[in-house]
Amino acid sequence: MVVLFVKTINLKMIKSSSIALEFDNVLPELLYDKSLEDVKNTIIFHGNKKEAVSDYFDVNITGKSDIPDDCEIIIDGDLSRVKRIGYCMSSGKIVANGDVDFHVGACMSGGTIIVNGNAESYAGREMTGGVLRIKGNVKEFCGSSYAGDWRGMSGGKIIVEGNAGKQLAEYMVGGEIIVKGNCDILAGVHMAGGLISIDGTINQWVGGQMKKGTIIVNGKLEEMLPTFTLQEIVHNPLICGKYYIGKYELYSGDNGVKGVGSLWLKK
Repeated sequence: MVVLFVKTINLKMIKSSSIALEFDNVLPELLYDKSLEDVKNTIIFHGNKKEAVSDYFDVNITGKSDIPDDCEIIIDGDLSRVKRIGYCMSSGKIVANGDVDFHVGACMSGGTIIVNGNAESYAGREMTGGVLRIKGNVKEFCGSSYAGDWRGMSGGKIIVEGNAGKQLAEYMVGGEIIVKGNCDILAGVHMAGGLISIDGTINQWVGGQMKKGTIIVNGKLEEMLPTFTLQEIVHNPLICGKYYIGKYELYSGDNGVKGVGSLWLKK
């Protein structure tokens, strides 16, 4: 008989900071086989200073795991100045119960992150795999490239249950982003692959300089770029393996960069 051991690491904030705490080292793949003392002594950065997790969090562990996929980290407290949660994560699960700072899920390649709150800018930037679910809103550059780079999200899935800020999925080359609320300007700008689905209202310039990929607008588009060309009107289209109920207009673009991306608008 095979016994599955699941390890849960509970971190409960006991002291907050106006200077951001960086959680690069707080990952299931780094802590799944560590003792309570090891986890307490895990290094986090506070500005340019190295400090221990236990300086800011009460640590409790239940169960044990033999592989990182069986490890879950639950973080409670005012996390609005805790950034890089799940940075470069490859396995396991992280649950953040509160609003989080910059770069949650950035560069993650596997595992699952759930944010029970809002997320700051650059959530899920340059993701290659895994699932990032944000129960609230997310600010600018979700699923995008980082400043000065040209390659954004290339794999994995981001689900935003609230609204998304400017330049969602900038330079996206793969993966999937679902926004259940509204979206600000320039969603899918410079997009070269992947899928974006937005249920709410979008402001201007969706798909600007888009070369490839698919954008689905199930809500209302305030202003469309003139560099997209209507191809056809389809009832209940099959898009990327899923049926969408209703009448959709299919546009191709961005013609300004000789793009062949697909923009679906529900009518």
